[in-house]
Amino acid sequence: MKPYRIAFAPILRTTFDIDFAHQMIEAARRSLLNAGFELIEPEQAISNIENAHKASSFLNDQSFDTLVIFQATFADSTLVAKLVEGVSAPVYLWAVPEPWTGSRLRLNSLCGINLAAHALGLQGKKFEYGYGKPDDQHILAELHILAAAGALKRKLGQSKLGVVGEHPEGFDSCHLDKEQLKAVFGIQVEQIPLDVVFQRTHVIPETTVRTVREVLDQHLDNLATLDQDALNGTLRVYLALHEIANEHGLDGLAVRCWPEFFTELKCAACGAMSMLSDGFLNRLPVPCSCEADINGTVTQLILQYLSGEPAFGTDIVGLDTSLDQIAIWHCGLAPLSMSDPSSQPHGTIHSNRQLPLLMDFPLKPGKITIARVNQIDGRLRLVIGSGEMLSANKPFNGTSGIFKPSVSTQQFLDTLIYEGLEHHISLTYGQYTRELRTFAEWCNLPYLNLGEEE
Repeated sequence: MKPYRIAFAPILRTTFDIDFAHQMIEAARRSLLNAGFELIEPEQAISNIENAHKASSFLNDQSFDTLVIFQATFADSTLVAKLVEGVSAPVYLWAVPEPWTGSRLRLNSLCGINLAAHALGLQGKKFEYGYGKPDDQHILAELHILAAAGALKRKLGQSKLGVVGEHPEGFDSCHLDKEQLKAVFGIQVEQIPLDVVFQRTHVIPETTVRTVREVLDQHLDNLATLDQDALNGTLRVYLALHEIANEHGLDGLAVRCWPEFFTELKCAACGAMSMLSDGFLNRLPVPCSCEADINGTVTQLILQYLSGEPAFGTDIVGLDTSLDQIAIWHCGLAPLSMSDPSSQPHGTIHSNRQLPLLMDFPLKPGKITIARVNQIDGRLRLVIGSGEMLSANKPFNGTSGIFKPSVSTQQFLDTLIYEGLEHHISLTYGQYTRELRTFAEWCNLPYLNLGEEE
């Protein structure tokens, strides 16, 4: 993943101890760089309103994940107010302590962010703050979370998703609301008829299909035992969807996967969506949800942007309250990179439709973050949770696993049912619940905790 980009704007007033202030500024710069951030900086520290105007114009021409206003000394609030004009990224006010010497107040930094915070509050502008030395590890950790949330907000605002077909009747949990997705996240959605995908599959060159098959043979050990016409049909679907995503600039897809792929193309879409979500053939991952579940795809994209790894949309299919374990499963569309390395993945057929290609493997063990963009009462909210995928045999065929949530399974199930959550939930490996909560707060998006990570 690329480093997070921080706009670093130091403020000072020349009537204070300027040498000491510049030492603080340089020390903060070094700390941020050593922490792995990329810095976007005005030409000089901001000491008057003219500097602030110039810095504001500079910042409004840049792309960054959070604005850090470093209060090297006290200054009136007009400088901060000018700096945040037009800034959509999260804002962080940073004040530094100084020794209580009994003599001159050299910086008065804390009073500076106090004044700035009051001014921003009067304007209804959001911000976060820190009070600590330039190498304060807690502040650097906070900035990492804030920048991750800011990067996520920025990337989603530049994203475009495709919905192939319409969700099946009775699957209201997969409902598309373009206006809300645009208003809350800035995401654009394009609708693509199923026929467009079907027609594209018929003109995919056989040589291209063979190339994909040769690579897939290196991952799955039994492709030769499957219905070859149906298998090649799934590979054509993968190639057709990938071409369409490239041509339309789509960052993710929600696909009506049944019944038409089975009844008309005589193959399963599951394996194709697994390969797309995984970034197969060293391509960029294109997260996919089945049943045209657009909010599932949005959730997977959120998790993918945070983790830099693929995400998977799944069903909750069983619970063991005595062991606090939950079984998850979805046909066979999990990304291959989620396969347990101790188990050989296979190709398989759909358990109901009896056609390939689906992936068949247990999910690898590790810490996971789960999430869902949830529609409730005509509005959106973000459901956030965590847990640990266990090293265990598959509970069912296809792509499935057993995980232990960070709350009891009974609490998990009660929340799932009584809160009216959708039947799909998404996961990625790693722990990102704090980033998700911060992101939701900056998007003014309500969120629901499914439990806190330890």
